[in-house]
Amino acid sequence: MPTTTLLPVPLTPEISLHLVSGPVGLFDLTGGEFRSDEPLPFWAFVWAGGQALARYVLDHPETVAGKRVHDLACGSGVAAIAAARAGAAHVAATDLNPAAVAAAQRNAAANHVTVSDTPDHPEVILAGDVFYSPTVAPAITAILREARRNSADVLVGDPGRGYFPERLFTALTEYVVPVPAALEEAETLTTTVWRMR
Repeated sequence: MPTTTLLPVPLTPEISLHLVSGPVGLFDLTGGEFRSDEPLPFWAFVWAGGQALARYVLDHPETVAGKRVHDLACGSGVAAIAAARAGAAHVAATDLNPAAVAAAQRNAAANHVTVSDTPDHPEVILAGDVFYSPTVAPAITAILREARRNSADVLVGDPGRGYFPERLFTALTEYVVPVPAALEEAETLTTTVWRMR
């Protein structure tokens, strides 16, 4: 388990998360190795897509206010926390990695909000930085398309990872998001918030 510190999120300083601090990259936390039987600790960082979604939700609370929200592949839970702070009626944060769900709940508690691990017929789906690999992207796309067919409003934060199915979305806004150089090999990433058509 990586050592974390409660830190303000660069693009949403009104939210603080338990994050890895210092010049550390994702694979530094695994001893430089990838082990397929152990999920990578994505939750120990706040990714650009999640930051952009969180900023958008805080700036446009009507997007989630009074609604049931699901932060899919939640990582640190930053988008879920923003939704709860913006007045969502119910917020769930789920992830394939149980450690991410636990991190999201710990981060929610640090921000004095409650996040469930059980989606309740969500009206809004938030998905930050989920199109990061050619194997993950089709599965995420299928989940989001199904949610959209069930009338959910689907919002995605994507910093141009390369596997994003842009043809299915309309751009809402973009942010220049501060990111750790050790993680992204850049100090900022231009990140777009998209709505699924």
